Amino acid sequence: MMERKVHKAGFVNIVGNPNVGKSTLMNQLVGERISIATFKAQTTRHRIMGIVNTDDMQIVFSDTPGVLKPNYKLQESMLAFSESALQDADVLLYVTDVVENQEKNMNFLEKVQKMDIPVILLINKIDESDQESLSKIVEKWHSLLPKAEILPISAKNKFGVDILLKRIQELLPESPAFFDKEQLTDKPARFFVSEIIREKILLYYDKEIPYSVEVVVEQFKEDNRQIHINAVIYVERDSQKGILIGHQGVALKKMSTEARKSLEKFFDKHVYLEVFVKVDKDWRSSKKALDNFGYNPE
Repeated sequence: MMERKVHKAGFVNIVGNPNVGKSTLMNQLVGERISIATFKAQTTRHRIMGIVNTDDMQIVFSDTPGVLKPNYKLQESMLAFSESALQDADVLLYVTDVVENQEKNMNFLEKVQKMDIPVILLINKIDESDQESLSKIVEKWHSLLPKAEILPISAKNKFGVDILLKRIQELLPESPAFFDKEQLTDKPARFFVSEIIREKILLYYDKEIPYSVEVVVEQFKEDNRQIHINAVIYVERDSQKGILIGHQGVALKKMSTEARKSLEKFFDKHVYLEVFVKVDKDWRSSKKALDNFGYNPE
């Protein structure tokens, strides 16, 4: 008698406080640069799905914004994305690191404690710690999340990532695939254009600028040879517009050039990129603007 071939599939959601390395981990797990990973807090603003496929398995990873106590409407909707990740997960990856205060966000932790699904607690950046400190951190987390499996990792150095993937495979439920097996993500191409431009803004501008911008792709035209993209960067104040453009447009030109290079690498095609800057006062506090920018979870 032929052995029945089992297919497993499920949603594996990544949560945790800002700056603990969730996006770096997501990129290692998916093997593609799906989430933007930079060194500034609050980089990921949406839930981003990355999909890993094999013949007998499909893992749908979801990277969420870092959990913050909301100060304005944008952060409220980001927290809603993180909390929605608790509702639809088959396996939850809670990411922390070796320097974080374990009791930083007890409200969110209490929700995780009540969950019935498997929770894997990942202590990231172990390359920045020693054995004795790590043992104390593990002990503390064990008391906070007694049902969770604890796995020390270094996402940046890929340490522990293969063990984690193997464990996820064991925990996944039997299920047919949720998405086409060729698909890497549930997001459209325009989404990655705006994420890559936003990443460059995070890297090349200081202080509050990166957190006051939103990028909207107004045109994405692709043919066999190239992609023509028009993007608008919205800021809240005229002074921010001036900083983004820079003296004689130098700052904007530099950022656009870097974005174009990354886009060409991402799409593996020649890219023609035009970037404009517009002022839209208080977009972060306007429900209508946030809806237009895709920030309110369904």
